[in-house]
Amino acid sequence: MDDKTLLEGILWDLKVLGDLSLHGSIESGTKNVHETFRKSLDEVLNLQNELYTLMSNEGMYTTSTVTESKLEKTKAKYNPTLSTESE
Repeated sequence: MDDKTLLEGILWDLKVLGDLSLHGSIESGTKNVHETFRKSLDEVLNLQNELYTLMSNEGMYTTSTVTESKLEKTKAKYNPTLSTESE
């Protein structure tokens, strides 16, 4: 298994763990449990950011920018009322 595949798997696991921590925080019954899940969420998000930054710097995780016109076209395609509401 190459490094990119391994790191993508870890990043995916961190995303799942972040989602679990978020819902645990929201649905917690006591302040102590809420704080524990919230701290866990903060740590997971920091790890996600560090891993994403590493992968991005190594060219393993690339992003591209989208023009405003493409955004408007997509909004209009899926929900015509979104385009008129923003004007």
